[in-house]
Amino acid sequence: MRVAVIGTGALGCIYAARLARHAHVSMLGTWTQGIEAIRAGGINVVEGDGRMWRAVVPVYTDPVGVDGVDVALVLVKSYQTARAAAWAGDLLEADGLAVTLQNGLDNYAALSSAVGEDRAGVGVTYNGATMLGPGEVHHVAHNLTYLGATPVTEKRVAAFAQLLDRAGLHTQVGQDIEARLWGKAVANAAINPLTALWRVTNGELLQTEDRRWLLTRLAEEAANVARTKGIVLPFEDPVGFVESVCRTTAANRSSMLQDVERGRQTEIDSINGIIVAGGRGLGVPVDINEVVWRLVRAL
Repeated sequence: MRVAVIGTGALGCIYAARLARHAHVSMLGTWTQGIEAIRAGGINVVEGDGRMWRAVVPVYTDPVGVDGVDVALVLVKSYQTARAAAWAGDLLEADGLAVTLQNGLDNYAALSSAVGEDRAGVGVTYNGATMLGPGEVHHVAHNLTYLGATPVTEKRVAAFAQLLDRAGLHTQVGQDIEARLWGKAVANAAINPLTALWRVTNGELLQTEDRRWLLTRLAEEAANVARTKGIVLPFEDPVGFVESVCRTTAANRSSMLQDVERGRQTEIDSINGIIVAGGRGLGVPVDINEVVWRLVRAL
């Protein structure tokens, strides 16, 4: 299978490196330092137990010169989705599949608009990774990935899921992906802004009563928006779920924390911002989400 991984950040590096052992993989991105490092020395992966290994993956700054691919995996920041979706459209074979595993609730619409609904897929991953430097990544948390399938995309999604499994990226396929997306959104809305504001790992959010109070309010508000929209979340207790994510990804430095530390734009609009907009439209209180949304934007 020919796969293009669009994005050279932490998850892009993890997925490209692992898939390169089992498929023909190319990477595309715009981060100059990351691209130069991968070209010079490959992708260096540090496992949770400290083991290190390297994968050599060709990397490009645009689709020109890249052969057509069966799968385009989009792993860029949400505010970069439009460009990445256009690249995916340029790269895909006629029967190819573009898949987003990004944070946020607004990426699939942009992707399907660019490549067509019959060639678009969406999923959720709970893998956690931290950039140690350009081309060097720590795979902190090995957790499940979920892919959604429709009758039109089912066979192609299943084939990609099997490839991910062979690469050690354990994956489940189902038709309840909207519930999974909102489940991840609840976790992201609670965890990401607080880790970014306090400069702490996911696990450190559980260490004090004040931190847990805010974590609880954020999770409950986001879950209330989802339920009011008619989403049946994949858990009954949103607070318990978010706390379990904090524990299973305890050492992870969230992507939003990494962005703030590097002085980069964050995905706060596609995470808490969407929940705030949804709550306002539905008459659901989202006051705490609005406060942290504005605090992170103010950074």
